[in-house]
Amino acid sequence: MKRIIAPLLFGLIGAAILVSLGTWQMQRLEWKRGILSKIESTISGDPIALPQLISPSEQEYMPVRLTGQIGDQALFVLVSAKRVGAGWRVISPMTTVEGRRILLDRGFTPVENKTAPPRAEQITLLGNLHWPDDRNSSTPENDVAKNTWFARDIAQMAELLDTEPLLVIAREIAPPDPGLTLLPVDTAGIPNDHLQYAITWFSLAVVWLLMTGALIWRRSKED
Repeated sequence: MKRIIAPLLFGLIGAAILVSLGTWQMQRLEWKRGILSKIESTISGDPIALPQLISPSEQEYMPVRLTGQIGDQALFVLVSAKRVGAGWRVISPMTTVEGRRILLDRGFTPVENKTAPPRAEQITLLGNLHWPDDRNSSTPENDVAKNTWFARDIAQMAELLDTEPLLVIAREIAPPDPGLTLLPVDTAGIPNDHLQYAITWFSLAVVWLLMTGALIWRRSKED
């Protein structure tokens, strides 16, 4: 009996730790689902006018409706779209009827089509405010000279295009932007891997208990 007490305690304590980690991940899963639900509700909410005071933490994904003109300039951000492949996000300045000049993410064009159709007419759009976090430790620096951007660095883009440091991602544009496919904001790019982590921890707990049981059985046979 003494030979199995130590592995039994070790097995039970280890399994309890693994189960607690799995339970914590399940709690994180519910927390993340709540956040994603709130973001989706914000994205699809009733649009408002462009806010005068900017607060990224409070206004992220806020829907806005704007009327104005798109400028002739365009910046091209290298991205990859599902089922399409590499291409460019097209960022242009937009001057609203109220006289504000902001950054507008007009959508996607294939990588071989590094052009942005000029828009002389007035347009109306529905979009969402966004402060993207595109850059990480492996993201190259933007090649401004060649107009090849690897991250939507709002401050740098705003300075270059002489706009407010404010980006709107288009969801609807009327009349539509010819040659461009809209890439509206959504929650698809926000990771939610907590269920997989929970399954991993719970599976490890089962394996731990099976190994403990095997060890105890072997020791019992040695007596």
